[in-house]
Amino acid sequence: MSRFEIIKRLMQKHRYQLLLTYSLFSLEMLGSLLRPFFLGVAVNDLIKGSYHGLVILSAVHIAWLIIGTFRHMYDTRTFSAIYTSLVIQFLSRRYRKADVSKLSAHSTLAREFVDFLEFDLAYVIEALYSIVGSLVLLYFYDTAVVAICFALLIPVMAISYFYGKKMKRLTRLKNDELEKQVNIISEGDNDIIKVHYNKLRSWQIKISDKEALNFGAIELLVMIVIGSSLLISTKVFGTTMLAGNIIGMYTYILKFVSGMDTIPYTVQRLASLNDITRRIELQDDDFSETKVKVHKKLLKQGALKFSSN
Repeated sequence: MSRFEIIKRLMQKHRYQLLLTYSLFSLEMLGSLLRPFFLGVAVNDLIKGSYHGLVILSAVHIAWLIIGTFRHMYDTRTFSAIYTSLVIQFLSRRYRKADVSKLSAHSTLAREFVDFLEFDLAYVIEALYSIVGSLVLLYFYDTAVVAICFALLIPVMAISYFYGKKMKRLTRLKNDELEKQVNIISEGDNDIIKVHYNKLRSWQIKISDKEALNFGAIELLVMIVIGSSLLISTKVFGTTMLAGNIIGMYTYILKFVSGMDTIPYTVQRLASLNDITRRIELQDDDFSETKVKVHKKLLKQGALKFSSN
């Protein structure tokens, strides 16, 4: 079963809870996207001696705050329930088959699918709002800035492609070592344990180094885009450009850039999920509601036998 099929099954099984949480998240992102625009309006109105823009900005911010607070509380309940349901069925199906070390590692890795739905997918949705929404609103400020932002997409996509290939290899090697962890610890050999954790540390450092280099390359492009956009805008509008418009445009450029930063991260996470899928081999039974009680009973019986021994 592919990583996309697993994510699809999880979303189908918990579609109503996910529909609500993603709907709330979309409203939260819409409010976040509109706040810089209304901030610019509020600044321009205050310069003119009017409080109309400030009132609208306050109303938008309060609505965003209420929605965001409720969404954060609901998220924890939703995704913890999804993980609990998945891992109980996953572990019980392999209760008498898998070796302990791999089973322990795989149960931890299975969490990453739920994390993808809870954090990464939300991060991608936020990025889409930032990229598309910022481009739309920047169009009303200055079309030349939109063209510069589009030009940024080409090098970012190229960097992300090569970054993804490297991350796929590093993630596989790190997870290879992680699968041995419980067996190594159970042997109690301090030298072997030290070697194991040094290897994990080494792979994590290499992954971190790639992330840092990728971050540096993209942020260098970001600096060029921000500088070029502000120079072009000031040359076109000169001293006639309102302060609120400058604030709004600069904020949307930053939002667009933050959305671009999500592309390499998404590539990395998909590479990680691809490796996890190959290891844990989730099957249709892991998404079956009808076997939950049976699985819980098997786990309980196994625990009793273990305690009696």
